[in-house]
Amino acid sequence: MEETPTTLRLSLKTRLLLAAHSFGTRAAIRSDHTLNRSVLNIFDPKAAASAKPINGVSSFDISIEPARNLWFRLYAPTSTATTDALPVIIFFHGGGFAFMAANSRSFDVLCRQLARETNAAVISVNYRLAPEYKYPCQYEDGFDTLKYIDDMSSESFPASLDLGRCFIAGDSAGG
Repeated sequence: MEETPTTLRLSLKTRLLLAAHSFGTRAAIRSDHTLNRSVLNIFDPKAAASAKPINGVSSFDISIEPARNLWFRLYAPTSTATTDALPVIIFFHGGGFAFMAANSRSFDVLCRQLARETNAAVISVNYRLAPEYKYPCQYEDGFDTLKYIDDMSSESFPASLDLGRCFIAGDSAGG
């Protein structure tokens, strides 16, 4: 008996979101192949840090080097069942090294969920974006963030962190 191939169908909502993203990306690319960040930001809503817990997770922005806009957002679950120091997940966002940021709403939601479900602190790194900042500066920003975290004393963070249990994760280019 011959199997009939199935057709993958996307929901209308998914198709509309993909079309809006594609339109926004095309509209933001100038003829000289640079990006118009003002246009891109329309399609990339940002989330503010919140010391008041949202879904059981508070967040804080920590600046490393303001001159190059190097910072990270720390997500800490507030409903921990133990007083032990939290393991740490260092997260590098996706976006092809050209799009998105550590405070993009989609990554904010993801990092909050990751912190809550794993009962770990999540550090979401913001790095400089291409094409304004050429490769390998994104890796250099990530490495400088790791050095900064390693050099920090545990009292400097708003949550008790166990840097002996540290993991690195990422999405897309950040992976």
